[in-house]
Amino acid sequence: MLDWDNRRTFFRHIAQLGTLVFTLGARASRATLAYPSSLGQRLQQALKIRQGTAAFQSAYPAGDQTTNGDESLYPNLVGTFTKALPHNALGEVDLNAYGTFIQAMQSGRHADFENITIGYGRKLVNPQGAYAYALEGNDPVNSSLPPPPALSSAEAAADMVELYWQAAARDIAFSDYATSPVIQRAAAELSALRGYSGPRDVNGQVTPGTIFRGPGAGNLIGPYVSQYLLKPVPFFSGLMEQQYRTGMPAVDYVKVYSEWLDTQSGIAPYNSEYFDSTPRYLRNGRDLAQAVHYDHTYQFYTQAALIILDIRPETLLDATPPSARPLYVLSDTNPYKRSRIQTGFVTFGPAHVCSWLGNVTAAALRACWFQKWCLHRRLRPDTFGGRVHNVLTGAAAYPIHPDLMQSEAVQLTVRQNGSALLSQAYLESSPIHPSYPAGHAAIGGACVSVLKALFNEDAVVPSCYVPASDGLSLIPADGLGLTLGNELDKMAFNIGMGRDFAGIHYRSDVLAGLQLGEAVATAFLQDQVNTFTEEFPGFHFTGFSGNKVTILPNLS
Repeated sequence: MLDWDNRRTFFRHIAQLGTLVFTLGARASRATLAYPSSLGQRLQQALKIRQGTAAFQSAYPAGDQTTNGDESLYPNLVGTFTKALPHNALGEVDLNAYGTFIQAMQSGRHADFENITIGYGRKLVNPQGAYAYALEGNDPVNSSLPPPPALSSAEAAADMVELYWQAAARDIAFSDYATSPVIQRAAAELSALRGYSGPRDVNGQVTPGTIFRGPGAGNLIGPYVSQYLLKPVPFFSGLMEQQYRTGMPAVDYVKVYSEWLDTQSGIAPYNSEYFDSTPRYLRNGRDLAQAVHYDHTYQFYTQAALIILDIRPETLLDATPPSARPLYVLSDTNPYKRSRIQTGFVTFGPAHVCSWLGNVTAAALRACWFQKWCLHRRLRPDTFGGRVHNVLTGAAAYPIHPDLMQSEAVQLTVRQNGSALLSQAYLESSPIHPSYPAGHAAIGGACVSVLKALFNEDAVVPSCYVPASDGLSLIPADGLGLTLGNELDKMAFNIGMGRDFAGIHYRSDVLAGLQLGEAVATAFLQDQVNTFTEEFPGFHFTGFSGNKVTILPNLS
């Protein structure tokens, strides 16, 4: 992602707007903002800030909006998201029904959305939300992502091979990966796939230590699950243990073709879901999948913020100077980190941190929905699994890459389930909105970027744990040197990858979602950076790719 420019570049962008230049040329100083001589003056200064930030965002160059071309390449739309519309016996969409959908997407009119020819079950999830405007940060339509892998590509094949292996490994504890034959076979096959984008070791191999992990060095350090998904959460006057309801072992859904066909038209073929009666710490893929099934959009990031804000001096390392311990986790740019007189609350404090997570989530979802519905319309993995099944059975011929069709993962699935369908951890299979980018990952990219901007990324996380292989307890694991920034990055990827373990997203969806969320957060913070009267040098944080993001105040 791009670092934001300094104030000279800011005003250069504004100068391109001609008639709006005057609104920034007379921008008030910090002192004037802090002590307005009249209410009217204060309101005028507030207007100038709003106009200036809006002008900056509108002057930012429009993003590239390239798709992978699958929708126009295949007349039967087999590479496109079509769930909840009517389908034939092959799971191919009724083209007339799809035409009503395209008409609505092209017009953006509410009446046209209400006239879409729908299937027989669940409703489309808010395609009209793709057109919502934003009042903070960049406009959603100016977001930009590379296109997702095309249906026939080696990259799409690798995405799917990984998902078949994840389905086979749902009940294997992360702590048992090193000794699991299934994980070893999965790592060997993924190592051989040129389209695989997951992390590898120094020899270019996927190993039990790198498999199913995220980008960046922080994701490869320590336990698979982030400390912020394991540590107890301050809740009212006590602590809430992070033990979650999980699915029953070996209980997967949509393994029979008739059930799969129902889901394509929006019908959930099951009436009830089977859950383990014992809450567990997140110890395997099934647990992670179920934790992000019915979650509130940004609840995990609020929990992480509460954990960070509750760090007490006595829990920190002895090497931390006593005078710094109460403020250990605050960013060095926080104006109250060393203040003798004030603490932050409305600004640069707990209320500030938690409120921004909701704001940036809303912005990330708007940008994500534009990408999903207006541009890419990528088919979900469960639909892709049906395409694989129909090719293997000879019912259809689709241009699927041989890396997938000849994979050991697919062969293992056929032997175990009697079909090549990608089994689902959720009884309803995937949501009724397109796959790319992943919404959970976009929220994670945005929220984690805000948290890294407000807290000290290099702070060492105290009191670390590893979940026991049965998920019933936490085992202390101190001395790992896990840092706040790395564990936040890991958390965002864990939550995105939990949806992959469920069988409803691809790795490339998650990576794109993190990228999009980071961009949204950067634009959001650029708007916010000018709203403070404290002596504040700006925001600084490390992006998911290791890039350094700097956001400077632009007040004159």
